[in-house]
Amino acid sequence: MRILCVSDAVVPMLYHDFDRRHLGVVDAVISCGDLPPEYLTFLREELEVPLFYIKGNHDIRYAASPPKGCINIHRRIVRIEGLRILGLEGSRWYNGGPFQYTEAQMRWMIWKLKPDIWWKKGIDIVVTHAPPRYVHDKEDLCHRGFKSFRHIIHRHHPPYFLHGHIHQSFTDDRERMSTENTTIIINCFGHFFLDTNEK
Repeated sequence: MRILCVSDAVVPMLYHDFDRRHLGVVDAVISCGDLPPEYLTFLREELEVPLFYIKGNHDIRYAASPPKGCINIHRRIVRIEGLRILGLEGSRWYNGGPFQYTEAQMRWMIWKLKPDIWWKKGIDIVVTHAPPRYVHDKEDLCHRGFKSFRHIIHRHHPPYFLHGHIHQSFTDDRERMSTENTTIIINCFGHFFLDTNEK
């Protein structure tokens, strides 16, 4: 399955300079947050595939104007073509704005998902805005990752962990990736194509 992953920055080739012929096969879109709702609506309508999203710490417009036809997967596990996808929105708490959580709050949300993870027999892709702590994150409070995300990785061993929030340009997609145990952690800033058949 080939998934277009987007996060944090509108990519001209996917919006203003959009040309479907240049993208190849796209089976689904996943947004890791901090993108205009109109952008997600556009991708969903142009590509005509399912689009799953979580909200980043700057997605305050979504309450009044959510992306049309797209599926919010915060605190949910959804299936597509056999893949089990778990979503968790937001960043670390830093100034009291929306979609900001303390470590304890995020840990509680994950704990409440345990029955669903057990019922669905695991997770294939985790989608978050913030990264796991000590993987791709920064030391300022806003951009620190969640330690509880590392618990998901070590306990449930998802093949892929997708995040945004950390703005960084990449000349090679391998620069986006780190491996923790057997999980490939990917910074989806801008855009990235994930082919789940390549692992």
